[in-house]
Amino acid sequence: MNLKQSAIIQTLKNNNLLRKDKTMIKINEQIPDLEFEIFHNDEEKKAKLSDYKGKWLILVFYPADFTFICPTELQELAKHYEEFKKLDAEIISVSTDTVFVHKAWHDNSEAIKQVQYPMAADPTGKICRAFGTYIEDEGLSLRGSFIIDPDGYLKSSEIHDNSIGRSAKELLRTLQAAKFVKEHKGQVCPASWEPGEDTLEPGMDLVGKI
Repeated sequence: MNLKQSAIIQTLKNNNLLRKDKTMIKINEQIPDLEFEIFHNDEEKKAKLSDYKGKWLILVFYPADFTFICPTELQELAKHYEEFKKLDAEIISVSTDTVFVHKAWHDNSEAIKQVQYPMAADPTGKICRAFGTYIEDEGLSLRGSFIIDPDGYLKSSEIHDNSIGRSAKELLRTLQAAKFVKEHKGQVCPASWEPGEDTLEPGMDLVGKI
């Protein structure tokens, strides 16, 4: 193996792209530093996942622009966008469309005109494959929602059949819980926990008492 080959392999290892198994990224694994294009604020831009390190990152995968359930989901996220930002989080929607299709959709759809967060283009499916949402025989993504912490570790993963729409409110609640447990070591959030409610501190004294 020559020096150039060794350097390439080391780069792949550093970016978590050389995996012994070819499964999707798992909970509490560090995400790879993938590069992609985004449509944002009426501009085409280059971005990398590492650009968002230091913030909570919400990746929302969906099948395609100019469809049916997708605009309702992205519009609902847009309505809650300020709440996500108050939690120091950025939302990025992801589909296998190009940035040019994103722009056309943004220009023509009343629902998508409300979207102010970045819309990522993944026409080769590399991001979708990394997160396990890519449908190989269709070239589209399943509906997937992923929460990544400020250190770049995956904390929440949810994938739906494409006929099932998601809830922005539940995604926000999950983010609130993930943020709380990261900032309060030793505490955990019970079912349907909302900010301000009681949490749990696991220990032998709680065994059999809940």
